[in-house]
Amino acid sequence: MKFLKKIFDFYLNSSIHVACSAFSFVKITQIIFSISTDDAVSYFVFFATIVGYNFVKYDVLVRMRKSPLRLQLKIIALLSFLCLLGTFFFFFQLKLITKWMGFIIFILTLLYTLPFFPNKRNARNWAGIKIYIVSICWVGVTLLLPVVNSGLAFSQEIVFVGLQRFTLIFVLILIFEVIDLKHDDVNLRTVPQQIGVQKTKFIGSLLLIIFVLIECCATNFKWNFFLFKFGIALTTFLFLLFSNKYKSKYYTSFWVESIPIFWWMLVLVFG
Repeated sequence: MKFLKKIFDFYLNSSIHVACSAFSFVKITQIIFSISTDDAVSYFVFFATIVGYNFVKYDVLVRMRKSPLRLQLKIIALLSFLCLLGTFFFFFQLKLITKWMGFIIFILTLLYTLPFFPNKRNARNWAGIKIYIVSICWVGVTLLLPVVNSGLAFSQEIVFVGLQRFTLIFVLILIFEVIDLKHDDVNLRTVPQQIGVQKTKFIGSLLLIIFVLIECCATNFKWNFFLFKFGIALTTFLFLLFSNKYKSKYYTSFWVESIPIFWWMLVLVFG
């Protein structure tokens, strides 16, 4: 059992699970807009997510070398390097405009991680801004990249889906912020730190109602898509409702991050 737990922890710590979530969001986008299977975008997002998240999580440890790197971290570094090669491979298969958009998101990731200005902390530590940067990056990667690469014309439907995606991701991050409340630096000024847990849950609940209502504005409204999103909103609400700073790390790093995967599975099975 200990061996299986180590494998599972490696799966989470190496960002493979969150990459599967991003991959699922891309597949959902392709289904919503009837985009033919675009493996280049899907796998680019998968590999780039592993590289980006591991860079954000482990950059300081690797650069500062405050302690000898553990074996797991070395394996994660090797995995990240291999995924970087995969990222480049699929990057060069994208259209030029998609490459530029991917490059802009990459710059946002660097800004989020590295201190570019003298005596200034990175954007990750800028008070209150983290949740917006992460949400925008996820919308850009999982919605705009596949849409732009497919050559779809800009439409009202894309705006609605973008608002929905941003809203859902925002709420998912709120759950993370509630769980991380006992670890986060008070200077981060996360939403729960500023307004408290109960008000955070209230705002998250309102956003989930908006998430569902936006679907009613869709120009090509479909009952099955509406029911899927209602189910996802209800599931997310329950995770938000029962979130607290005493929950296990698996509550967010596995279960909450599984919501996009669960959504994609619903669409594949019942769509």
